[in-house]
Amino acid sequence: MAKVGRFITFEGGEGTGKSTQAKRLAAALEARKIAVVVTREPGGSPGAEEIRKMLVEGDPARWSPLTEALLFYAARADHTERTIKPALGQGKWVISDRYSDSSYAYQGGGRGLARETVRRIEAIAIDDFKPELTLILDLPVDAGLKRSIARANSETRFEEMDIAFHERMRKSFLDIARRYPNRCAVIDAGQDIDAVADVVWHTVKTRFRLK
Repeated sequence: MAKVGRFITFEGGEGTGKSTQAKRLAAALEARKIAVVVTREPGGSPGAEEIRKMLVEGDPARWSPLTEALLFYAARADHTERTIKPALGQGKWVISDRYSDSSYAYQGGGRGLARETVRRIEAIAIDDFKPELTLILDLPVDAGLKRSIARANSETRFEEMDIAFHERMRKSFLDIARRYPNRCAVIDAGQDIDAVADVVWHTVKTRFRLK
């Protein structure tokens, strides 16, 4: 019997620990002989990584909300076609640090772009392709930004947006979880790393009936 690939995404605001938990989940799956591809957005393919630099560095106001959404979906289309779908076709599990929910939360909720506008761009770029499971790591904005700023790298464009933006974005992620309860699970990212990893693993194990 051919192996079935699964697509899992991590979502949440800045500093919620998505990258760390994606790696922890991948290790848990690999320990059970499951082939895994860990990827990220924006990025995840050579072309998308080039677009990433334009999006995560520079002045917070360098792009309008619409232009920003179009750039994200251009990167996402390339990422989906060149990385995600081929891996799934090979029976691998794909774990992505962010995917399309981030556009609804950041460009939609955070920057005020109409949800219908995001949906129409999404339909063109990725044909409404969705993950099977989305793990939303939730953390108060001030705590998340404190963690994120402590990383001290050049990718600070979104961290530099005002607190109101981040509060709207956090609310949007929680709204997404309520809108799609069968796909999304909200996890308290304020716990220690091991505790969060345990909840993540329990959620994945239960959803996909793993041992």
